[in-house]
Amino acid sequence: MAMRTLQRFLAFGILGLLALVFVIGAVRAGGWFLVPALIFGLLFLVGVYDLAQRRHAVLRNYPVIGHLRFILESFRPEIRQYLIEGDRDEVPFSREARALVYQRAKGVEDKRPFGTIENVYGSGYTWLTHSATPVKNADSDFRVVVGGPACKQPYSASLYNISAMSFGALSANAILALNRGAKLAGFAQDTGEGSISRYHRAGGGDLIFQIASGYFSCRNPDGTFSPERFAELAADPQIKMIEIKLSQGAKPGHGGMLPAAKISPEIAEARGIPMGVDCISPPAHSTFSTPIGLMHFIQQLRDLSGGKPVGFKLCIGHRREFLSMVKAMLKTGIRPDFIVIDGAEGGTGAAPIEFVNHVGMPMLEGLTFVHNALRGAGIRDEIRIGAAGKIISAFDIARALALGADWCNSGRGFMFAIGCIQAQSCHTNKCPVGIATQDSLRQRAVDVPDKSQRVARFHRNTMHALGEIAGAAGLRDPSDFMPYHFMFRQKDNEFLDGNEAYPYLPDGFLLDPDEIPELADWYDRWDRASAETFDPPEIPFGRFARRRTAAKRA
Repeated sequence: MAMRTLQRFLAFGILGLLALVFVIGAVRAGGWFLVPALIFGLLFLVGVYDLAQRRHAVLRNYPVIGHLRFILESFRPEIRQYLIEGDRDEVPFSREARALVYQRAKGVEDKRPFGTIENVYGSGYTWLTHSATPVKNADSDFRVVVGGPACKQPYSASLYNISAMSFGALSANAILALNRGAKLAGFAQDTGEGSISRYHRAGGGDLIFQIASGYFSCRNPDGTFSPERFAELAADPQIKMIEIKLSQGAKPGHGGMLPAAKISPEIAEARGIPMGVDCISPPAHSTFSTPIGLMHFIQQLRDLSGGKPVGFKLCIGHRREFLSMVKAMLKTGIRPDFIVIDGAEGGTGAAPIEFVNHVGMPMLEGLTFVHNALRGAGIRDEIRIGAAGKIISAFDIARALALGADWCNSGRGFMFAIGCIQAQSCHTNKCPVGIATQDSLRQRAVDVPDKSQRVARFHRNTMHALGEIAGAAGLRDPSDFMPYHFMFRQKDNEFLDGNEAYPYLPDGFLLDPDEIPELADWYDRWDRASAETFDPPEIPFGRFARRRTAAKRA
């Protein structure tokens, strides 16, 4: 035991001895003895402080050398990313995925020699079924018109757009580069809940204006929604659609606070908030609290905006709650023009680890559920669906379109296009490439003219690749992808056709008096849903028993 104790303090003792030797040498001879005396003396004082402090147990037991642990830990992500991480390790994006974006953004070779590095026989592998009669798609400007019967200003949206990322989370130069790139390539940028900044306007690109629980830029001094301010802002022709944010995939059900110290004059201007006061984003909206209330809010925004497309974004949680929204659509006759499904794999600037890892439904399951819920209510053709959640390649887009999406959004994909290296320091204000920071010196690294070209190039090249794989499947338009165009390996020796793994359920089945026995869970959940409230009619203890029969339903 004494020997182990001696080993722990050996470095500290040697430093003290060296410091003493060189201090004596400096006193007697001076000269070069002064430098090592100063160095070893300072290190010895660090060791004394380590022994006295009470915050870090490692330093109390291993004075001086214990700091090596913290030094190594500080650049562990970089060591892992550049030296240890494999091409297929997703943390959260693999090196292969990032390289694809970098190559397409720069316009350099994005082909691969020697074959796939995927484990094609492993569970989770997905592939596209190609046609014996492929076609060549010369035009890759694929679009979808968003806007239902009640919409007066429908928008022709690209099949691939920039997902919601706020000014404040991203730097001014990053926002400007993204928006200019969107303008160059003809697609849209979602503003995120931080509202429209001067940098969004300067770029001139199409905008999807997101309204969250904080109602930034369209709020009263007490934080409630201001119809007058919204109407004035929504009249801007640069705004093409309005999106109500109910939740986001990375932290569904979680509000937020921007501390007063981080609120710059530009952020205050964009959000319409005062300086010197913490900026609160509540978990829930104050304008509505019921499914019917949400529908009336959608109609109010549509009227105030002059008939622009209005929809909402959410990550699916309680499926019954979404069915309550569908019932409210039927009861009020009010339909959103679009719904954006964000998956639990979505990104964020900062969120509690429990929310990032374990709250919310993944995108593929959420997308399929919403698509089939709208089909079941007979209103799928009236509402467009967007999908978001780690969608960065043409294959990702094609798969989402096959499972029910009308278009896709990407946040981190376009961040990679302007130089993000996945340092995962977005919440520290020390982004090494100037994207996720408000530090004016750091954000100078984002050269707007160059990065905007990369954004446009990444979009064009991805759309070109989407056209190529659609052609390989024998399709003229990627919107024609269906589940059967994809195969999903469930186990190492089993795979399912997309129609089996993610089937399209019959149109209107939730309203049909003749029940389909295989869809019993859908009917039960539909019974428990209410247009008047999000609250459950009963608290379940175990599996729900069947509560009705076809006869009762008729």
